[in-house]
Amino acid sequence: MSLTQQEKAAHFRALHDRPGTFIIPNPWDIASARILASLGFEALATSSAASANAIGRKDGALTRDQALAHSRSIVDATDLPVSADLESGFGDSPEIVAETIRQAAAAGLVGCTIEDSTRDPNHPLYDFDFAVERIAAAAEAARALPFPFTLTARAHNFLYTSPSLDDTIKRLQAYERAGAAVLFAPGLPDLDTIRTICSAVSKPFNFMAGIKGKSFSVAELADAGVKRISLATSLYRAAMTGFVDAARAVKETGRFDFIERSITTPEFQKLMQI
Repeated sequence: MSLTQQEKAAHFRALHDRPGTFIIPNPWDIASARILASLGFEALATSSAASANAIGRKDGALTRDQALAHSRSIVDATDLPVSADLESGFGDSPEIVAETIRQAAAAGLVGCTIEDSTRDPNHPLYDFDFAVERIAAAAEAARALPFPFTLTARAHNFLYTSPSLDDTIKRLQAYERAGAAVLFAPGLPDLDTIRTICSAVSKPFNFMAGIKGKSFSVAELADAGVKRISLATSLYRAAMTGFVDAARAVKETGRFDFIERSITTPEFQKLMQI
C-alpha cells in the first residue's frame, strides 16, 4: 500500500528525531532509487550534480522545472520519503526561494536543501543577512504546508578557498534560528571540525560523504554528533567508474571479464522490485 505524503513526511522527520545516525543515499534515476530501497535504506535524497550529469548537464545547469521533474521521478519510484538538493532555490530573492519550497512540496517531496552559494566565483556566498533572510522565507513557506516539510540549510564556506569555521558556525546558528530543521556544511576537512560544528548547533546535522580524504566511517561520524549522512554524487561516480572500467577493458584487451562480476538479470530484477 502506498504511503501518503503526510505519512512519508512524518517518517522522514522521525528518522531525525530517533536515536542514532542514518544514511540518506542519493539515487540519480528510477533504477538506482529502487535498488537503494530494496537494500533497506529508509529515505532518499536527490543530488543536483548526479541528476544533471545523468542527462549530460553540468551541476547547476538544470532549471527549477527540470530539477523538480527529476525529483518527481525519484518520488514515484519507491514508497520512501525523498528530500531534494534544490541548490540555492533557483533564484536570489527570498520570494523565489519560498516558491521553490511550495513547488517542491507539490512535486511530492517531503524535504529539501537550500544552500547559501551564489555560483558567482567573485562572490561565492550570499551576504550573511541576505542568506539568513532567504532561509527564513523558505522556513516560513515550509511551515505553511499541511505536513512537516523538512528544510535543510547548507553553509558552503568549506567548498571555497580560505574557509572560515567561525563564519560557518555563525551561519548555521542563524539558519537554525530562522527555522531550518536540519543543518548542513559540505566539505568539512576532519572529525574535529565536524565535532565542533555539531556541538555548536542544536538541530540535526547532515554530513556529506563523497570527497576523497574527507569521508569518514558511520561510527566516527556518529561519535562526532552527526545525525544524517548523505552521499552526494559518490554512488553515481562509483557506478560510472564500473562502467568506464568495463568498457575500457573490452576496448583495450578484447576480454569480457566484467560479465562474471555483473549482477545477473534475475538478481537485478529483484533489486529493482520488478
